[in-house]
Amino acid sequence: METLWIAIAAFNLAVVVLIGGLWLWGDWQLERVGNIEPALQQWPRVSIIVAARNEERNIESGVRSLLQLDYPDYELLVVNDRSTDSTADILDRLNDEFPKLKVVHLETLPDGWLGKNHALHSAAQGVTSPYVLFSDADVVMEPSLLRRAMTWIVARELDHLAITPEARMPSLILKCFVATFTMFFCVFVRTWAIRNPKSLAHVGIGAFNLLRTEAFKDIGGFEPIRMRPDDDLKLGKLIKLNHYKQDCLIGAGSMYVPWYESTWEMVRGLEKNTFAVLEYSVFKVVFSSLLIFVIGIGPFAIPFWTTGLAQYLSIANAILWLALIGNSARHSLLPFWIALGFPLVILLNIFIQWRSMILAITRGGIQWRDTVYSLKELKANRI
Repeated sequence: METLWIAIAAFNLAVVVLIGGLWLWGDWQLERVGNIEPALQQWPRVSIIVAARNEERNIESGVRSLLQLDYPDYELLVVNDRSTDSTADILDRLNDEFPKLKVVHLETLPDGWLGKNHALHSAAQGVTSPYVLFSDADVVMEPSLLRRAMTWIVARELDHLAITPEARMPSLILKCFVATFTMFFCVFVRTWAIRNPKSLAHVGIGAFNLLRTEAFKDIGGFEPIRMRPDDDLKLGKLIKLNHYKQDCLIGAGSMYVPWYESTWEMVRGLEKNTFAVLEYSVFKVVFSSLLIFVIGIGPFAIPFWTTGLAQYLSIANAILWLALIGNSARHSLLPFWIALGFPLVILLNIFIQWRSMILAITRGGIQWRDTVYSLKELKANRI
């Protein structure tokens, strides 16, 4: 038994060193958008498109921030996608106040489309600007953000630029979730390889996906991913599959999103896309949850069950995890000590994975903003 504990502890230590090394390697290559000096002689026109459904809590602050961007030449189009709350009234009031804002109200959803994907795709059909930016309704941007982003995308002749937002959440466990999610997300998308046009490593961020319009239309827009809840990430995948150039920047300090107000709200919010990210595979959910339990909970539990080498290895492993999560916290401008909630976040993540899978299977699909989408249709839209 002692040999088994040592083997598990050694495996866990190897995994955390590997994950930490890959994350730090990718993190080292990412630039913070706030450090970029706007430096273009001419500013290409940009069309900003936002889809909103029942966003009355945050829509006004997000839209106002977009209307206050200091970019010289842009248009803002907000699509109200069948909202049943006061979102439409808020947008109409803002439209009266800001003639620059264009508001479109959608009343129906065609078969074979997710609501958000259809709203963004429909709005983009009339875009004539050389660049198009897709963003979420609750994102708040610093006025110079778009000029900094355009400087980067034009200077490097990119086709797609994603920017990670600062996620602001009220509770300690949610803040630790952000720090943990940031690190694992960077490893999952392989941030160190997304600049390599020969690599299939890709990224997409719903808060900020800036593309050359020509490239966006060439990949078919959102039509190839019309039934993907993880549309932002799959949009980035389409870009790489079509051999376009892509990059990612860190947006903390220049862009934030009030992600979720409570732990339960987050659990419900993530139920729509967690199973999708794992390609609706029961095997992947089981394997993923077992793996993260062993590598995430093991280092903190094994020291209480063992002595000797296994105990020392596990303590070292736990310290490394806390150091990595603490370092990751800086991306969202959070304190280092927030990492102490890491074991709880691991358990919460496992719960979210299983809940997302069970609900999708028992319902025969996913429920997103009062609309139910067939699991059969969702599975069929593979990218």
